[in-house]
Amino acid sequence: MDFLQDYLTAVKQKDLYRRNLTYEPIDAAHVRFDGKTYLMLASNNYLGLTHHPAVQQAACKAINQYGTGSGGARLTTGTHPEFAELERELAAFKGVEAVLVFNTGYMANVGTISALMGPEDVIFSDELNHASIIDGCRLTKARSVVFRHSDMQHLSQCLAQAPEKSRKLIVVDGVFSMDGDIAPLRDIVELAEQYQAMVMVDDAHATGVLGQGKGTAAHFGLKDRVHIQMGTLSKALGAEGGYVAGSRPLIEYLINKARSYIFSTALSPATIAAARAALSLIAQDPAIVAKLLDNAAFMRAGLRTAGLQVDEGETPIIPVIVGSAATAVRLADELRQAGLIIAAIRPPTVPEGQSRLRITVSAAHDQQELGQAIEKITAAAKRLGL
Repeated sequence: MDFLQDYLTAVKQKDLYRRNLTYEPIDAAHVRFDGKTYLMLASNNYLGLTHHPAVQQAACKAINQYGTGSGGARLTTGTHPEFAELERELAAFKGVEAVLVFNTGYMANVGTISALMGPEDVIFSDELNHASIIDGCRLTKARSVVFRHSDMQHLSQCLAQAPEKSRKLIVVDGVFSMDGDIAPLRDIVELAEQYQAMVMVDDAHATGVLGQGKGTAAHFGLKDRVHIQMGTLSKALGAEGGYVAGSRPLIEYLINKARSYIFSTALSPATIAAARAALSLIAQDPAIVAKLLDNAAFMRAGLRTAGLQVDEGETPIIPVIVGSAATAVRLADELRQAGLIIAAIRPPTVPEGQSRLRITVSAAHDQQELGQAIEKITAAAKRLGL
């Protein structure tokens, strides 16, 4: 098994080696590492709900009532009342007929795409889609057509070349996880209707962020024209898991055919209860979403004013492109020494030459601390000649 060490040596030489660092969460915006407190700017905990008292209390109550584990797959022994309530509440929140909860967003994408599409079908996938979408497409053995990122002219050309009678699916991230930009969903839906294709939107990074938290379809006023909405419970909702929202026949179909749902032990009662509490907070108080977007705008504007190349987007994902993997790692290390945790994103997550810092902002952040972070990021970038 010498190939294992050969691979590890190769990725280290290319500054692509990855390792786990153990951070002790203090609250939604700070962690402790080696006895020192850091500002967390790498988390997808967009609304800071992991540490909200109502969310924590709901999880504890569910443990006391239902125990720590589910006991099995939902179709055998794993379903408990919290699941039915969460799915009903998510459906009402999203304005759809039904919802199905999966163990992760990854499993929701893989299970849904592979259940819907087969060897005779065609999938149209944005080139910057998440790995879970890519893997789901591969599992189908369908023909996968990758169109240039958010290029509607290219997508139109691809759709026009597909067999007229084939089943077609257009699948995109609602908010792209590494760039933070929003898919041009209105144009996608119009093309889908023209060419009789289904539309699936991955709202992992849009749930709790866009459309008053309801996602990309709500953001564009298109919830009745998007066939499949995937989302996660593990980011803005501060829990774990994923879900698929859509028509009742779609959900019943997935219950009977999505292998990642059928053959997985269900999530714990505490996790589902936490997600329910978080969803209730968002539904009852949209101001928390407004605070997130305000903090994101503050951070983005501060970095741009300081001279960094940052786009004018509106989501809490703010990439600072630095080029080489080595530069990204060095910059992240310098910022860690300055008390900031920011992820260095490198290939294969992003293309060669597009390594970056991926800054993520939360509603739990204080703008005074964000201002201090802007100063530290700017100073470190200037030292590296960026």
